[in-house]
Amino acid sequence: MDLRHWPLYGLRLRTPRLELRLPGLGLLDELASVAAHGVHDPDRMPFNVPWTDGTPDEVGRAVLQHVLGTVAGWSVQDWTLSLAVLHEGKVIGRQDLMGRGFGVRRQAETGSWLGLPYQGQGFGTEMRAAALHLAFAGLGARYAVSAAMTDNPRSLGVSRRLGYLDDGLETDVVRGAPVTLRRLRLDRARWEAHRSVDVTVEGLDACRAEFGV
Repeated sequence: MDLRHWPLYGLRLRTPRLELRLPGLGLLDELASVAAHGVHDPDRMPFNVPWTDGTPDEVGRAVLQHVLGTVAGWSVQDWTLSLAVLHEGKVIGRQDLMGRGFGVRRQAETGSWLGLPYQGQGFGTEMRAAALHLAFAGLGARYAVSAAMTDNPRSLGVSRRLGYLDDGLETDVVRGAPVTLRRLRLDRARWEAHRSVDVTVEGLDACRAEFGV
């Protein structure tokens, strides 16, 4: 692939078990299929945007459109890096890193999901650690923020293992009902103190300016 016009496709994050990269159409189709086969118990909704409501075909299509939309809508002032997560060459989930006014604020936000067969194996912590390494070590972030519903112990557990501190509560509306989200914040000092995953980054120099830094 010629990367002159979109060098973000050459960015690679690697951990001991995972590779994270912006998916081309082939990998994106695999990612959509993972989502279509389920990412959570259908009786509960762990996301404040209920994108998993719908038939498997609708869910897969929503993933494909979302990732393509992040590329089409990218700007240095407001960006979402939506990475496919691969284990042993197989797509298992998605890790997002987002920045709004990042060049000034130096604050990044994360979001992610894993296919049901890959949950409970530590992949969630490892892929978030990769995104945080890109944010702090690669892009010079001062803070990283996240949020999860108060009844989502897995997501909250990942955040706390990585050093995040509670940053208050907020109320959102999901499926027409109120839900409580717990906000979390991680500063550079706590990120450094809680680093436990080896991460390497390739291809950043070619696309660093796209992040506003």
